[in-house]
Amino acid sequence: MINIGKEITTSNLLEGIIALTDITENGIIAIDRESKLIMINKVAEKILGISERNGIGKNIFEIIPNTELQDTLKTGEIYVNRRLELGDRAIITNRVPIISGDERIGAISFFQDMTEHYNLKKEFDNEKNVSEVLNTILETVYDGIVVVNKEGYITMISKAYAKFLNLNQEGVIGKHVSKVIENTRMHIVAKTGVAEYADPQKIKGNYMIATRIPIIKNGEVVGAVGKVLYKNIDELNMLQKKIGIMENQIEQYKGEIKQLNKATYSFSSIIGNGNKIVEAIKHARRAANTDSNVLLIGESGTGKELFAHAIHQSSSRKYGPFIKINCAAIPSELLESELFGYEEGSFTGAKKGGKLGKFELAEGGTIFLDEIGDMPLYMQAKLLRVIQEREVERIGGTRPRTVNVRIIAATNVNLEEMVAQGKYRQDLYYRINVFLINIPALRERKEDIKTLAYHFLNSLNSKYFKNIEGYSEEAIKYLKRYEWPGNIRELSNVIERAVNIIDNDKLITPEHLPQKILGDDFIKEIKSLQIILEEAEKNAIVESLRASKGNRTKAAKLLNISRSTFYEKMIKFNINEVKEKY
Repeated sequence: MINIGKEITTSNLLEGIIALTDITENGIIAIDRESKLIMINKVAEKILGISERNGIGKNIFEIIPNTELQDTLKTGEIYVNRRLELGDRAIITNRVPIISGDERIGAISFFQDMTEHYNLKKEFDNEKNVSEVLNTILETVYDGIVVVNKEGYITMISKAYAKFLNLNQEGVIGKHVSKVIENTRMHIVAKTGVAEYADPQKIKGNYMIATRIPIIKNGEVVGAVGKVLYKNIDELNMLQKKIGIMENQIEQYKGEIKQLNKATYSFSSIIGNGNKIVEAIKHARRAANTDSNVLLIGESGTGKELFAHAIHQSSSRKYGPFIKINCAAIPSELLESELFGYEEGSFTGAKKGGKLGKFELAEGGTIFLDEIGDMPLYMQAKLLRVIQEREVERIGGTRPRTVNVRIIAATNVNLEEMVAQGKYRQDLYYRINVFLINIPALRERKEDIKTLAYHFLNSLNSKYFKNIEGYSEEAIKYLKRYEWPGNIRELSNVIERAVNIIDNDKLITPEHLPQKILGDDFIKEIKSLQIILEEAEKNAIVESLRASKGNRTKAAKLLNISRSTFYEKMIKFNINEVKEKY
């Protein structure tokens, strides 16, 4: 508890409260016996939305219509931790009467806006008067505090500060501060009226950090209040070090996130000189010069994601993040949390601290929504709101968050047909279809097949340390004749398979291509049974690696052979790892 000298009367105590109110985070008001406002501090002014000049002298009901402060005035009872709704704010208030002798002359309320600060629910132990309420507030708000009068004599000291000084709390009341606290300047501040903030002060061989504020009444300094910010300067140094470490970690995480969420392809990565692909690139370049939403349409494997990367890389948002999400690959019940994030405790299993959604991660950049045609209807409505309002609301959240994100969407389905069938929202379709780019299928640009085939071959030669010079004319003929339902992705896989099964040949020939590419009319060269068996074995190894995405243990299980046998055959046939491309 904080003890008050006998020289502090009820009137002087109220004056002391007025001087002290602006160093607390609590709002404080007081009324007289006629329920008129006689005191208000700056925190209360901010919470109630009034000024001291406009509020003093008004009936409290004009300021707070649902106040119960007059009940304290009438009954003389102390009310602790009472909840009060003030517009959209939740207020926690503690009220006590102001007593002079045996007469109630007013009431005082200490309150806090719980919508903006931590809920400081403190139990008041049957306080009898205003001084005990003030003591409790000072004890809870500050770690260490001392109050002196204008002559420098101590009138209040907190239990924490007395313990820090290794002094008896009650025994120092009334003593001059210079006789109690080593190297103090409290009496100097009380004399000069000049505040001192975050000032180092040596006590018992250690430095603490203290702030000293004069108490001014009617333009005259009547005392000073001292607050201990840090009991030891090492605490401050440790805090600074912790903050420095945290800042470095944040910058590191930012760098990692930026590295993971960036576009890796540009327009130079798009291979082809055919009329249709050149036209698509031209439209994409135009889209990159705008900030409008883009819809990429095309069959699976045509390179829609490649175009999305290139548009972002050439746009004004290229220094921002590029966030990708496949709407078809995420279960519908998880898609909302992935896109918009969630708050802590919003559902069972929610991470502590909540989670940022993809839209928030893409702030200032681009979000690529692949397979947007597979988005459920209820999520389409939520996405439409994001596009219209430019804001998202996390699951379990109470306030929307503004986002500055460009949307590039892609689909391999006919959205117009889905709209006609009622499976897709027409308003969302028009919102994302601002800049439409149609990416041609590979069968529509067969003049590019040879160029693409050599592009993939050059990359695979480097990857697998091969030295294959090219293709036979007959192999190119078969590649161009095929319809490529899997488009460029399928072509890439076929070339990779050929590179892995070729032995010492310098050219890829029809014998190195799958039968589906060659058709039923192609008859391969008749080889010895031993060679055919070895080729079949080699092909089986390659296909098992492809099916297991390069996992050798799984590939061996697929072939029902031991892992050691599998490794021996990989060495025998000079097979490198094969991973399926997506």
